[in-house]
Amino acid sequence: MGQPDAWLQRHAGRRRPAHPATASGPRPMTDALKSDAHVVTLTSAERERKWPNVRPKDAATLILLDRQGPSPKVLMGRRHPGHKFMPGKFVFPGGRIEAGDRRMAAAGALDAKVEERLMARVQRATQGRARALALAAIRETYEETGLLLGTTDHGAPDEAPEGVWSEFAAHGVFPTLENLHFIARAITPPRRPKRFDTRFFAAEAADIAHKVEGVVGPDSELVELVWVELEEAQRLDLPTITGVILKELQTRLDGGLAPWMPVPFYYEVQGKFRRDEL
Repeated sequence: MGQPDAWLQRHAGRRRPAHPATASGPRPMTDALKSDAHVVTLTSAERERKWPNVRPKDAATLILLDRQGPSPKVLMGRRHPGHKFMPGKFVFPGGRIEAGDRRMAAAGALDAKVEERLMARVQRATQGRARALALAAIRETYEETGLLLGTTDHGAPDEAPEGVWSEFAAHGVFPTLENLHFIARAITPPRRPKRFDTRFFAAEAADIAHKVEGVVGPDSELVELVWVELEEAQRLDLPTITGVILKELQTRLDGGLAPWMPVPFYYEVQGKFRRDEL
């Protein structure tokens, strides 16, 4: 997977201080996603709208950060080239909410500002739904990378939902919520083959409590993992929205990942993208 194991032992728990940043208002967009000074144009394949329209599913993604070197690095995985959905693309680990995400015990709670923004502009918004989104990002990261984000300080959870969460309990890991940063939200445009209402979270690699080997490989959803600097990541084969989120992440990093910073929200209205702020 790269070099973070030795790094984790040397630098676990270190954080950068927050400093102010300036918020900006909503921005309408054309057939390109626009954020501050950059423009990322949709590919011809991404502009196709030939599938039956479906309601987007709640989903969550986790961006793992290594900030101990001169430039921040992020963990990205390359999807299996045989997948029908985004074959061979580099992505952050993530996926849909599952029932167990609403029942899994966790150490700590979401920051109040994070929770507030997760519930903004959502039908039937609840604290439980916000919490489940965060836990879904952690669970999906383990499923796709073998990395368990959490703590072993409290021993194993007494109970865990069947399936993937039971493996957290088996390894004595409680997922942790208090250090998660809410980076962005994006809804897949209508009439695409799959639609997700995705929340992008970020966490420090120092919060990885355990790693299970053998999860990534030629027959897995992700065939490789790489730690790359943000500028280098932009040169990978990415879905358009992933490149946009990387630039939003840089803005958040420049602001020290302060929880009070506005969260960008991307969605399409009448064929045009918008960037609002939560």
